Amino acid sequence: MGTVVVGGGIAGVSVAAELASHGPVVLLETEHELARHTTGRSAASYIPGHGAPPARALVAASRERFDALADEAGHPFLRPRPVLHVAHDDDEERTLREELLPLDGVDELDPDDAVARWPALRRDVLRAAAVVEDAQDADPLGLHQHYRRTLRARGGEIRTGTPATSLARRGDGWRLGTGSDHLDTDTVVLAAGAWTDHLLALAGADPVGLRPLRRTIAIVRVPEGAPVRRDDPFVVSAGERWYAKPEGEHLLVSPSEETPAEPGDPRPDELDIARALEQVNAVTTLRLRSVATSWTGLRTFAPGRSLVIGDRPAHPGLHLFAGQGGSGIETAPAAAALAAAVIRGQAPPDDVVAAFARHGTTLDAVLTTRLGATTEPR
Repeated sequence: MGTVVVGGGIAGVSVAAELASHGPVVLLETEHELARHTTGRSAASYIPGHGAPPARALVAASRERFDALADEAGHPFLRPRPVLHVAHDDDEERTLREELLPLDGVDELDPDDAVARWPALRRDVLRAAAVVEDAQDADPLGLHQHYRRTLRARGGEIRTGTPATSLARRGDGWRLGTGSDHLDTDTVVLAAGAWTDHLLALAGADPVGLRPLRRTIAIVRVPEGAPVRRDDPFVVSAGERWYAKPEGEHLLVSPSEETPAEPGDPRPDELDIARALEQVNAVTTLRLRSVATSWTGLRTFAPGRSLVIGDRPAHPGLHLFAGQGGSGIETAPAAAALAAAVIRGQAPPDDVVAAFARHGTTLDAVLTTRLGATTEPR
């Protein structure tokens, strides 16, 4: 009867493609197109050291896997763009020195050198800086398309416009209702981001405590003569108050907000956009005013901000692959391989295990059989 994967974003298509090497897979997506929500609204970066320790481990383990995927596809999914962390007050400088600089791959940068890297910065208010030289721009839609093609090439089926409306145990497997129809399957993988706890409820399973948080991005027109170049770094406030990076002839900016939200299709709040412009203008000479376009996505976190992978012990054959937060693209190659191995009951990939060890964490941090169901707040 195979496997049904629910969710057509990067999580769903990547794990479905991995699982399709070992048996029939059907991917279900509620929307009439894949990657409509979070995956299609990503800031599109690969940043070593980003996130909680389990995410950092998966980012590291994904680097060589990205190269292997590029060889398969015949084009790269990563392109170099260093990340410049900047601090403008005591709290940000403390964060930079105590939390960022101890990470592998993060190097302190003299403020004058930081301004040379991004001449738009005001030197008079810059306190400290650091750089991640090995950071990259990512191609989220290209990566998603590659996994989608791989899934189909391995015999997988994709059904869009097909919501999961019921989920019930049937014999040794599951019956998944899709309105007027249903699918009987051995294994169900819930990879639906912000909607995953809702799907668990359909199955009568306890929630994990997934929490969707809004994040807004605006593409802003750069004033004529402003010191912005296409090869400028991705610049991030050390306190995660804003970020900015080149986007063609424009600048992509965000207020880095984390506003709790319900699962859905959020729209940008004008106040969030205004705050992003205000924060960037306060520390640069750019005088940004004109917004070309904007959007808002949901970054969904589990307790501890750790990815959630694996089964629900009281519900055999029901698995989770959720909680990627802001790292779904940059962790996708390693996370999908790990999830597929766990779902199949096989040993985790050696490179992933080694990456977790190097980053001072273990797979227990992401496996549901150890995490257990919880709704405690973060």
